[in-house]
Amino acid sequence: MAFLVSFAIFDFQQVNYFAMPNPILELEELKLTSKAKHFLRETAKWCFFLSILGFIGIGFLVLLGIFSTTIVSAMQQLQPQLYPESLGLILTVVYLVSAIISFFPVYYLLQFSNKLKRALQSKSDDVLEKAFEMLKSHYKFIGVFTIITLSLYILLIVASIAGVFV
Repeated sequence: MAFLVSFAIFDFQQVNYFAMPNPILELEELKLTSKAKHFLRETAKWCFFLSILGFIGIGFLVLLGIFSTTIVSAMQQLQPQLYPESLGLILTVVYLVSAIISFFPVYYLLQFSNKLKRALQSKSDDVLEKAFEMLKSHYKFIGVFTIITLSLYILLIVASIAGVFV
């Protein structure tokens, strides 16, 4: 009797009767409809636009980083007691590090846009694969950066509650 019960449990665990087959995962080849291609073309255009805006923003960050010491020193001459001596250097480092961090997701977005346009023109699966690899890298970078930022926020909140920064 115990053998039959264990066999019935074993048999039920082997076969998942409730699992529905996923046809997308079982396909060897995925065909894009003309509407899907249209949406991808439009997505590529918007990604290109956003990446250009991102590079312009990075350019402004670099300019601010370069000229922040000059701006802060001019402000220190007007009101020396208000601004610490090292503020210009601190702002330079912050702006340049922000520009470096911002470069990678914007670059990946630009690469996704360019490769997606090329894949749709040439109908190449390999180029389409590379395009989606760039999109994955873009979102992976943003995801990891978001996790790090949220972790630092939590650490700062806990530290301020504990009175470390008093």
